[in-house]
Amino acid sequence: MKYLRRLAWFLVTAVAIFGQVPSPVAQPQRPIPAIEHVVIISIDGLRPDKALQANMPTLRAMLKEGAYSFWAKTTAVSITLPSHTSMVTGVNPRKHGIEWNVDLPLSKPVYPKVPTLMEMATRAGYVTAMIAGKDKFDTLNKPGTITRVFTPTKATTNNDEVVAVAEKIIAADRPGVTFIHLPDVDVAGHQKGWGSPEQLAAIERTDSHLARILAALDGAGLRASTFVLVTADHGGAGLTHGPDDARSRHIPWVVVGPGVRKNCDLTQIEALEVRTEDTCATACWLLGLPQMPYFDGKPVRQAFTPGL
Repeated sequence: MKYLRRLAWFLVTAVAIFGQVPSPVAQPQRPIPAIEHVVIISIDGLRPDKALQANMPTLRAMLKEGAYSFWAKTTAVSITLPSHTSMVTGVNPRKHGIEWNVDLPLSKPVYPKVPTLMEMATRAGYVTAMIAGKDKFDTLNKPGTITRVFTPTKATTNNDEVVAVAEKIIAADRPGVTFIHLPDVDVAGHQKGWGSPEQLAAIERTDSHLARILAALDGAGLRASTFVLVTADHGGAGLTHGPDDARSRHIPWVVVGPGVRKNCDLTQIEALEVRTEDTCATACWLLGLPQMPYFDGKPVRQAFTPGL
């Protein structure tokens, strides 16, 4: 019996000394305390003029409730995987190293050279999620860096499946950071053309998917504490999109949430040009995460009420 007591004392002491019992991670101090969650929704291939032409009542309601630019810029390459990687790392493709746009037959996975927003948030103690409609987004899923992940088993799925998964994750996990990728507009562009009737119909259906995501936040009781950003990775022309083409490079950037200025056209600020790298920097700022010295993006503080 004495031996067992000594053994128990030794084990307890060893645990205390070597730190085998994990302590909870305190989340960083946020500049706008009312914002506890960040949701980034990327509508793949959504060219700003087509968003304005289509019937998008959900997006239009966000314009009245928030701040926006329809002259934001994506990366010069204007293709899906490099541009999304810049969106969630805050740096250009040369820095993050993801300069291809297809699944490569590599012997082992290649991940961005710098952490994603989801990785930084996970390390800081936030629950994180990525729900993407293309399997190439596995490139962003470095093991252990995102709490909940969905990518399709085939090359591309559809908005319905993505949103159904997002609704479940929002309800069950209430993530601090949620990145959602909606593929249908891009698929329609490649099949039928940018600005075609078929793509306009896909844009209008996507607005209903956007409404479902917002409803999921309402249902989980998160809407009042969530910063929502709707954007895109690129536009397009004809059946494709490509390097440094203005029709490919301009993207929408629409934000709502606590402290966001209402009905604020950010192009009224002459010196401000919103870029896709600013998405990561803005999210990091709101979550109390550091502005990394290598960032190419910066927080779009002009979207918020001064003094907050």
